Amino acid sequence: MLNWEVTVTTALLLFLASGIAGLTTGLFLRVWAMALVSPITAILAAIVLQTADFGSWTGISIVVGCLVLGQIAYVAGAFYMQRGGFSVQDDVDGKPGEHG
Repeated sequence: MLNWEVTVTTALLLFLASGIAGLTTGLFLRVWAMALVSPITAILAAIVLQTADFGSWTGISIVVGCLVLGQIAYVAGAFYMQRGGFSVQDDVDGKPGEHG
C-alpha cells in the first residue's frame, strides 16, 4: 500500500501534466490534435499509475480525471486564442464583420 504523500503527489503531477498538455494543444494546435493527445495521456497515466502500484478503481478515476482536465484546459486555451475574434455570425455566413 502506498503512503498518502506519494499517492497525492503522483495524482497531482499527472493532473498537472495533462492540464499542461491540453493547454498547449489548445494554444498551438487544432482540435484534431486532441485525438492524439488524449490517448497518449491516458496510456502514460496508466503506465505511471500501474508502476506506482495504484489499485484499479483508483487508477481509473485518476485517468478519467486527467482526460477531463486535459479537455477543459484545451477549451480554455482555444477560447483564449479566439478572444474577441469569434462570432457565430462569422461562422454562419462566412463573411467576417458583415451582417445580413
